[in-house]
Amino acid sequence: MTSSEGSVPDMNWSCGGNAVATGHSGSNDDFQKDVCDIDACQGDAPSSQREEHLTRQIQMENSENPIFPIIFHAKSPFELEYIKSLEQENSLKIPEGEVVITTRSEQQIASDDECFKLDLYMDNLSTNQFGRLLIWSPRLSSTHTLLSKNFSAFPVGTTCVADIQLLGKGRANNIWESPQGCLMFSFTLQMDNGRILPLLQYVVSLAIIEAIEAVCEAKFLPPPNVRIKWPNDIYAEGLKIGGVLCTSTYSSERFNVTVGIGLNLDNEKPTTCLNSLLQKSTTNTHILRKEELLVAFFGKFEVLLDVFLKQVSKRCC
Repeated sequence: MTSSEGSVPDMNWSCGGNAVATGHSGSNDDFQKDVCDIDACQGDAPSSQREEHLTRQIQMENSENPIFPIIFHAKSPFELEYIKSLEQENSLKIPEGEVVITTRSEQQIASDDECFKLDLYMDNLSTNQFGRLLIWSPRLSSTHTLLSKNFSAFPVGTTCVADIQLLGKGRANNIWESPQGCLMFSFTLQMDNGRILPLLQYVVSLAIIEAIEAVCEAKFLPPPNVRIKWPNDIYAEGLKIGGVLCTSTYSSERFNVTVGIGLNLDNEKPTTCLNSLLQKSTTNTHILRKEELLVAFFGKFEVLLDVFLKQVSKRCC
């Protein structure tokens, strides 16, 4: 990209994915290979699943201007001011289609329990910066793209959540389809020290693990054995359940960072999911909700990031 300090390339220093599904690199040939990969992973996968995967991609490729509805929710009057200005300008852009800002009433139509509940999330959030301005969409090309392409339009800490991602971001510019049943979100932050940027993904990954453990403990459940697999995959009981993607651009002597996370809560195939692992110790069908896990994540991340930055500052001084 071109910044006020000169030309500095965009950085993608993460090797994970913002989804937990089968990757799609973009071409029709690659997409056909991905459909085969689904069969290989799932064995007797129903034809309806393969057809749905293919149908979504065809719709994205054939539609000249796909429409992606988004809904804003804020924690305080400060964030509400941003919402008002964005609603007036309605200038958010993504390359895959048109972003349409809708009213809160539209979410009432989506009564599916899989739908992210804005009020449930916001009522339990207690952070100082992160997650306080929330963008939610029932379907979106990529939460990561929406924030990174409109970074300057939002306050730092803005979060975007989608129930379904059609073009989620992964390593090496891979594109991933992300179905319902996953917690898929991205958020923004800024950093001054470029030397420590590659370490941020480990702070994020650690916050994910601590959030899972905290929610399980609050429900008196033994947490699954969740670990970080280098460099930024999240594994539970030896199987991948999530990943992290961090990208940044440089402008005005700061790094604008977009962090994307995908965590599989309810899809048992092709590997496993968090709730499936937890069902071994309880009869509840939906043990962990996306909203409570996201609240716990930001609570942990805000503390860990502060500790991380203070430790770095001490070593540099």
